[in-house]
Amino acid sequence: MSVSAVSVRFDADQMWVSLDDGRVLGVPLAWFPRLRDASPEVREAVSISPAGLHWEALDEDISIAGLLSGTGDLTQARPHAA
Repeated sequence: MSVSAVSVRFDADQMWVSLDDGRVLGVPLAWFPRLRDASPEVREAVSISPAGLHWEALDEDISIAGLLSGTGDLTQARPHAA
């Protein structure tokens, strides 16, 4: 079964992704430094497709499968909680 995003919103520390199966994922912005450091206007300029989320201005792509598996930004190591 393939799950797709239907909407994305942000608060100060989280990205909230609503999925077509009714789930809402809360993902720490710390996982995605480019999104964390972007302006609210740039964050809101997200394109949603069956493949995932894309921010043209940031050259950032996030797959829904990656979010569901707990995968953050793979371009740099992130510390794991102890």
